[in-house]
Amino acid sequence: MKRRLAALTLCFAMAASMLAGCGEKEEDDNKELVLYTWEGLFPQEVLDGFEKETGIKIISSNFDTNETMLEKIQQTDGKDYDIVVGDDYIIEQIVKNGLAKKLDKTQIGNFNNINPLYQSQFYDPDNEYTVPHGAGIPLILYDPEQVDFEIKGYEDLWNPKLEDKIAMIGSYRAVNGFVLQTMGKSMNEEDVSVIEQAGEKLKELAPNIRMIQDSDTQNALLNGEASVAYLYTSQVTAALAENPDLKVVYPEEGLGFGIMNLFIPKNAPDELNAYKFLDYILEPETAAKCFDALGYYCTTKAADDLVNPNLVVPDSVTKGEIVQNVSAEANEAYEKNWTEFKAACD
Repeated sequence: MKRRLAALTLCFAMAASMLAGCGEKEEDDNKELVLYTWEGLFPQEVLDGFEKETGIKIISSNFDTNETMLEKIQQTDGKDYDIVVGDDYIIEQIVKNGLAKKLDKTQIGNFNNINPLYQSQFYDPDNEYTVPHGAGIPLILYDPEQVDFEIKGYEDLWNPKLEDKIAMIGSYRAVNGFVLQTMGKSMNEEDVSVIEQAGEKLKELAPNIRMIQDSDTQNALLNGEASVAYLYTSQVTAALAENPDLKVVYPEEGLGFGIMNLFIPKNAPDELNAYKFLDYILEPETAAKCFDALGYYCTTKAADDLVNPNLVVPDSVTKGEIVQNVSAEANEAYEKNWTEFKAACD
């Protein structure tokens, strides 16, 4: 009898051990966080720091455009990712389609570290869904040794002295937008006839364009291939780091403005881990590492004193106009402008 009891006890102990092991494996499996983002958005030391601090393994998946991200989130109903990044206009579609989870701010102790300048935007007026993570103002940068007049705004880009001297990013809405600003119009103009007028003016700029390139556009300015460039904020930061004598122009006609945001998809598999990541990213020291590496304006107010001063928007710069979604008809007109402009530049 004692042998039988001993055997039963051993069996129960083994079963309990197996169940405990299963429980531990399940817990380990849950210690993951899946990021869906642009390549290189988070420095590796930041990701490694999160894993070391929390024991949560980060799995990173990348996309090339906001539209690709939106399509993927729609296809998966938000079930494949825990944290996703997107630009302002695409976030509006994410929220309208019910693909983002309302944030439980009690789980984000550092939420108040966000700079209010980058909150309460059209895509999230009550700050219910998003955590800003970087902002940008496309700007003009030029080499004063190669340009013999002062550039003050977009209108100066049409100066015949700049023939074949301008390098430009490939954002069709940003470029259409600054042309509209020279006409005293909104970057989000909906009137097709006005957009067509902007298209005609844009084609007049073609002789001055040396190249249209979205990545590393600043290199054309640094290596002397171009003497003027219209660049993303991160590219401006990179160029100034290499050549601080370059001149930055905040165009007098107005500014474009863009804000990247992090959000949790509505069916995120590891929501609690997502909250831990958001809280970690909003720590001042962590945020400073991110923005110093990215070269975008710091959206975490608590980190302003820790980042490169060039990454804090100057007090003299007012908030720019954010590119927003427009009607299909208006967007078609913008795309037509862009196609004809590029053809004229060839």
